[in-house]
Amino acid sequence: MKTIKYISACLLLLMACLTACYEGIDPLTPVAPGADGAAPVIKINYPSEGTLIRVKEDVTSLSIELEVTDDIELQTVSVSLDGKEIAAFGSFKDYRRAVEAFTYSQLGNGVHTLTVAANDLSGKTSSASVRFEKVQPYKPVYGNEQFYMPFDGDFMEMVSIGYAAKTGNPGFADGGKKGKAFAGAPDSYLTFPAQDAEGGVNLLQPEFSALFWYKLNASPDRAGILVISPEDAANPEAMNNRLSGFRFFREGSATKQTFKLNAGNGEAESWFDGGDAASLYPANAGWVHIAFTISASSCVIYFNGEAVCRGDFSGIDWNDCSVLSVGSGAPRFTGWSHLSDQSLIDELRIFDKALAQQEILSIFNAEK
Repeated sequence: MKTIKYISACLLLLMACLTACYEGIDPLTPVAPGADGAAPVIKINYPSEGTLIRVKEDVTSLSIELEVTDDIELQTVSVSLDGKEIAAFGSFKDYRRAVEAFTYSQLGNGVHTLTVAANDLSGKTSSASVRFEKVQPYKPVYGNEQFYMPFDGDFMEMVSIGYAAKTGNPGFADGGKKGKAFAGAPDSYLTFPAQDAEGGVNLLQPEFSALFWYKLNASPDRAGILVISPEDAANPEAMNNRLSGFRFFREGSATKQTFKLNAGNGEAESWFDGGDAASLYPANAGWVHIAFTISASSCVIYFNGEAVCRGDFSGIDWNDCSVLSVGSGAPRFTGWSHLSDQSLIDELRIFDKALAQQEILSIFNAEK
């Protein structure tokens, strides 16, 4: 009997608690969804309008991300590329919202149109499209070409499809030798790995050539232009170790700038200074094609395909060299204040051989 009384008391207490919990709360009442007043809304998150896709391969994969919403309920979502359906969705976790991401694996070169179409349960439809381009991979134009930066609005290196790192605020100038040009700025320059196995970059070869178009700004009166130099543990704040790598730079005055090359063989440095023949005069300096070559026997500097400085050399050493600097001696060649160059540089190419004069003249004539 006591047990029955105890169970009854517990039941009464539970009922009292349940009643208290639901006091002031209305029971759930179904609400009609209402009229379907709007067509689905589509947002294509990637690719976006004008996206440029650059990779080494002629055929690559494309990650597609989209979002579709409706005021009542979605029925289907279809994705087409250049008029051909590549994906369709008809089941959604949230019946008013679809967030989809998938990969299309056969994207070829050219301009493409991605279209997303959606239907809701009432039969309303909508669609949205974006145009983008899978840019044809750069194919080296010249034999032994390992590196090419056209500076046409970005700092991409076209052979490896890699981007240079920026320090400061280097920019671009209209009216380059071809399209835009690199425009130097105070305390600004680019760096690029001299070796990158994953990216397929190796500029540290027994022979080396660099060619570029150059439009002189003589202020400041000295500057680094292209440098692959080693670290200098003895002078970390003003590096100036010249026993390996190379340093191509200019120095002089507001009326005359002389271009010089310094290179190290691992034990000693060699200087290549052409004096007046390797000088430009700001008063009448337009675009000049500059090249220098390094081989196991000599180094040569060229202006517009003509040798302006030549000397014997026993071969370059690359010990502790890891960074190419463009537009400055920094960070590895700063001990003599050959810092940022405010000149214009365009069509920079690097080769893994010492080009002969005729090869340099051929490139100069093709680009002038």
